[in-house]
Amino acid sequence: MIIEDSTGNVYDDIHSHDAEEMLIKAQLAAKIGEVIKHRRLTQTKVSELTGLPQPKVSALLKGQFRGISESKMLDCLARLGRDVRIVVGPARPRSTPGHVQLEVS
Repeated sequence: MIIEDSTGNVYDDIHSHDAEEMLIKAQLAAKIGEVIKHRRLTQTKVSELTGLPQPKVSALLKGQFRGISESKMLDCLARLGRDVRIVVGPARPRSTPGHVQLEVS
């Protein structure tokens, strides 16, 4: 058996071309799921509040979110009563690419 160290991003570990985006979507989906559970909402009610069709809500909660944009997921959180803040940090040297990181509370 071969054991490899993780990068901290399972999508990067499996060499997904959109690893960073998928990690952020997974974190957003997890937060959406937490809010739904905390508020004891049905998928039908979530559909009404967010504008997502109920089958998409179901898929999102099962981790199937490829067809849902990050923007839509952020909008869903706002419609579920969460504050969403986007912060752009200081410039980096031109040779160093920036990165996207999600901080949830």
